[in-house]
Amino acid sequence: MLRVLVIVLPLIFQIYCLVDCAQTPAEKLRNLPKWAWIAIIIIFSLIGSIGYIIAGRAPRGGFSSGPKRRVLPPDDDPDFLKNL
Repeated sequence: MLRVLVIVLPLIFQIYCLVDCAQTPAEKLRNLPKWAWIAIIIIFSLIGSIGYIIAGRAPRGGFSSGPKRRVLPPDDDPDFLKNL
């Protein structure tokens, strides 16, 4: 069973990284173009996948308490202008 996990887990990780890289817009990838990351993930398998996660993937938003509210300056805020 352990022998199977040693082969299957890196393969699943490589497929995850390949799909994530393919679905991510090119503007969001760091350090290399999308085609280069895909080639690195395919050619170097586990090392390429780890490299993509560390150096190529755009930072994901962490935990948030909800949508961020855009702060408006007083002269653009309708609530502020209504109270004048």
